[in-house]
Amino acid sequence: MSSHVAGPRKHVTIHELRRMKEAGERIASVTAYDATAGRLVAAAGADVVLIGDSLGMVVQGHDSTLPVTLEHMIYHCAAVRRGLARGDGRAHLVADLNFGSYQASTDEAVKAAMRLVAEGGAEAVKLEGGADYAEVIRRIVRAGVPVMGHIGLTPQSVHKMGGYVVQGKESDKAQQLLKDARALEVAGCYAVVLECIPAELARIVTGQLRIPTIGIGAGPHCDGQVLVLNDLLGLDDAFTPKFVKRFAELGAAVKEAVGAYVGEVKGRTFPADAHSFHTSAVRLVPVRPENDRDEPPDAMGAPI
Repeated sequence: MSSHVAGPRKHVTIHELRRMKEAGERIASVTAYDATAGRLVAAAGADVVLIGDSLGMVVQGHDSTLPVTLEHMIYHCAAVRRGLARGDGRAHLVADLNFGSYQASTDEAVKAAMRLVAEGGAEAVKLEGGADYAEVIRRIVRAGVPVMGHIGLTPQSVHKMGGYVVQGKESDKAQQLLKDARALEVAGCYAVVLECIPAELARIVTGQLRIPTIGIGAGPHCDGQVLVLNDLLGLDDAFTPKFVKRFAELGAAVKEAVGAYVGEVKGRTFPADAHSFHTSAVRLVPVRPENDRDEPPDAMGAPI
């Protein structure tokens, strides 16, 4: 038997992700929103952990990502970062720039990206959009913050797109998405998310870019994949998009467990002695009945 002891796993940087693409190694990414999730996802071997503005829907209960603020993103990013710090620190941490943080002003975009890094602990930011945002990307990268692009279905543009629908099915739109992908690479993106586009188009885009592609609803030919933790765990029975595979059915397990807890509390079987603390050092003082307490004195000191 070899006596060699493996050292700590190598931290995943933007350069490591490029190396993985070149070596044909698939990149496993998971979206998470809190410290516990970050710790567990990283321990399971995820290469990239994304704090997505999808937290607006998954955590906050909105019907879109649009209400999410920069403060929300910083808060959740910092929580996930603390979770990763409890593990081996291998996973690469990326945070979304929320709606409104980069669309109106390049200067504001740079400030928002820097806050996600400085206050949230992100190593990179992700923003939605194609060639129209090339200059924004250049400025953020120039400021020292790596940028991951995101094209195809871009949830922050849900009203413009007319809903959450597959993009790039027509030849002219597919061609535009390919141009956008190239523009993002030229602008300085180190990777790009391809969301809800035909697998055939994703294969072409992946083959023509030197930077990694991370797919979600984009077929098997991307350099990596990303899924929301809650989705792959099956926590929401009502959310069943085509691109999600449930690797567990924890929603049902949670309901069963909580139901069992409720039953035992109402049946007085929890907590049992095994869940209780005991001591012989406590002197129990009898408590007098409510109606046996001293009456409060009046202003002269006599009972009222």
